[in-house]
Formats: sequence, structure tokens, C-alpha cells
Amino acid sequence: MTTVLISGAGVAGTALAYWLRRFGFSPVIVEKAPALRVGGQAVDVRGVAVEVLRKMGLESAARSVRTTMRGMSMLDGQGNEQWRSEEVTLSAGRVDSDDIELLREDLVQLMHAATDSVEYLFGDSIRALSADETGVDVEFEHGAPRRFDLVIGADGLHSSTRDLVFGPERDYISHLGTYLSIFSCDNFLGLEDWQTWFNEGDVGGAVFTVRDNSQLRVNLGFITEPFNFDHRDTTANQRLLQARFSGLGWEVPRLLERMRRADDFYFDSMAQIHLPSWSKGPVALVGDAACCASALSGQGTSVAMVGAYVLASELHRAEGEHRVAFERYEIRMRPFAEANQRLATDPRDRHAEAENVAAVEKVKNAIDMTDLWV
Repeated sequence: MTTVLISGAGVAGTALAYWLRRFGFSPVIVEKAPALRVGGQAVDVRGVAVEVLRKMGLESAARSVRTTMRGMSMLDGQGNEQWRSEEVTLSAGRVDSDDIELLREDLVQLMHAATDSVEYLFGDSIRALSADETGVDVEFEHGAPRRFDLVIGADGLHSSTRDLVFGPERDYISHLGTYLSIFSCDNFLGLEDWQTWFNEGDVGGAVFTVRDNSQLRVNLGFITEPFNFDHRDTTANQRLLQARFSGLGWEVPRLLERMRRADDFYFDSMAQIHLPSWSKGPVALVGDAACCASALSGQGTSVAMVGAYVLASELHRAEGEHRVAFERYEIRMRPFAEANQRLATDPRDRHAEAENVAAVEKVKNAIDMTDLWV
């Protein structure tokens, strides 16, 4: 049985493990965090990705925990309402869409539960890889060395697997000039199934309700020229946000106060990954590690899920012959991934929600899966 080490227990990693196990492979997931990561934004499962979820038997469960937004408001930096809509939201598109918006942590939990026969190595990561014609010797930060037939990097924008095999991140990353933080707090605004966005010049954000309106997920972001920072330095990044948002009114001061107490604070640049190839020998990449489109595209989760399915399907079709499978996987996925990356980089007004929804509609099914469905 072909053994496959997957680095990363996020959307791409857990989806890939599910399909590899279903196709008769033996996947193992190594995850740096001590458990599945919580927090983060609401994500969208759209178009062909909904079909992937359906074939995993998880569509009904995903719909049962989807967000239930009734609409959204747009405020200026002092809290004056500029416009509102009960037809669309900037995060998910049309309120009556058949797409599924749910919290990232809920989606990963569902897929993790569906991979209960898969071995997970939490609290560890890959330290070194040495590949030859028959497999890959893997050294871990903590665990004993092991050998696998294949290694797949599903470890996100800042993929350590990609660094080890393809070279440093700086050679492949393209910053989009937007920086975003996400954290949770209590619903002190009393919102009910509603998103409130605010914007003042180059800074802005959004709050939306989760967990039956008991909590808020808060997004704070700003636009600027790319600069050097450490996305893992919580203290420095919170100080940066405090300075950027200090002049705003409305409820921003209380949001900043809760930011400093949040235990799930996240901050990073919106960026894309552009690689000339997604594989090298018996090592390949999937999801954001291969072709991050950024949250600005609204399609990262769908690209990750579809990519995981296509990669597993091509390995199955090629009976584990990775050279053939990896080539077919990239030929099929690259046009789809690049179309979704363009959603974040095409010059258009990010607040023109009708245009955004139309753009997503054009690409969410733009991949040929006719000979891969099981």
C-alpha cells in the first residue's frame, strides 16, 4: 500500500487524507499545532467544491452549521451607515445562494471526523526531507524518522514543505498590499445573523455573528505597501493595528480592546503563491502551499478541496505512479487555480458586490472533472 505523508491538517490536508484513504492509499498527517486549529474566518464552499463535499457524505452536515446571514451594512469610520443589503454579503455573495459559508474550524472538524482511520501526528513538523527514486526519508522535529512513498505539502501560505523542497518563500510569494487580522469576541453589539462592515480610507473591517449569535468574528485590515513583519509576533502586530485604527470611531475602540484579549488572534498579509511547478520528484503541493489565491478571492477553500480531490483521483488513476499523476493533476488544476487567483488581482471595486458575485460565478465551476467523479 502506497504511504503518503501529508504536512498540514487544514482544509487541503484533511480532504486529501480522506480521498487517499478512500482510494486505497495509506495517508499520515503531521500537524505542527497540538490539535486542530480553531478560530479564523468563515469560508465558502462553492460550485464544484460542493460536489466534492457531497461525495464525501458531508454536505448535509456542512449545511447544518452554515452561517445564516440575513444581510449586511456598510458604515464609514465614524459609524454612519452608507448602505445596506439584504440580498448579498461581501463575504459570501448572494444570501439565497446554494453555496455553503461556514466557519473554517467547523469544516475541518467535519473532515477530520471523516478520517478517523487516518494517523495524525499532532505537535510535530517536518525538519528535513531526502528523496530518492523509491521514496522519501523524513526527519521530524520531535518524532522518530520515517520513510514514505510520497510527501504532500498542504501546509498553507507559509509552507515549510515548500521551503525545504522548492526553495525560500520569497521566490514565490506575491504580496497584494492588504493586511488582515481575524479574532473572536463576545457579541457585545447584539447583532443577529448580520454583518457590519466599516471603512475609512485605507483601513476597515467587518464583524459578523457566529455560534447562534453568541460570538463575533472580527476582521480588521488595512492597505499599504508591502513591509517586513513576522506574522507570528502577536504583540507587535496588535500594536500595529492599534496604531492604524486609533482614529476611527463607532465601536472600533471596543473591538481593539477585545483584540488584545483574544486567544485566537491571527494576522498576515494577503498574498499569492506562484510556482512554475507544484511537484518535484515524489513531493507535491496542494491548496495554498501550491497556489494560494488569498482571502481576497473568496475561493481559497474551494480550490483546496478541489485540488485535494483531483490529486488523489489522479494518483488512483495512475495506480500510484506519481510522475504521471502529478503531471495530470497540475494540467487539470492550474487553469482553475489561476482563474481564481485573478479574482483577487483584477482591478475592480471590492465594494461593488454585484460585480464580485458575478466574477465568482464565472470561475467556481471552471474545471473539467468529468472522468474523475466517483
